[in-house]
Amino acid sequence: MTDAHARTSTYNSKFIKAAPEILYQAFTDPAALAAWLAPGDMAAKVHHFDLRVGGGYQMSLYYPSSELPSLGKTREREDGYTARFTELTPPRRIVETITFDSADPAFSGEMIMVVTFEAKDNGTTVSIFFKDIPPGIPPEDNETGTQSSLEKLARYVE
Repeated sequence: MTDAHARTSTYNSKFIKAAPEILYQAFTDPAALAAWLAPGDMAAKVHHFDLRVGGGYQMSLYYPSSELPSLGKTREREDGYTARFTELTPPRRIVETITFDSADPAFSGEMIMVVTFEAKDNGTTVSIFFKDIPPGIPPEDNETGTQSSLEKLARYVE
């Protein structure tokens, strides 16, 4: 049994056949984020984007109509959140704090996402580390969703 107030972390990485600069741009361009970030069959919309340390973006991820309407942290079938850039080091690293738009205390607080881009022969290893994941998000769901997003990122840039 886990503590309902415990905050956890996850780590995913993927080798992608693209230069770090291209991948960094895919994380810092609102049209690109909308195209690849939503995991699985979800869709995404960026509502606001300000690329600078202290800036950030507001985004919604939408569950497909085939999913149960009770899914969604913000509204039926919608997970809305605000991300604030705390570090932008092109093309090596991005750090964001993420806050879910939810009245449910299980999704409250700031979650940290650290993305690193490590150049390799013929590509880049993209690593995503989340810490302080709200207790309402099972770590295995976060890992599965992140891996799905990385697969979509690879298809987007390769």
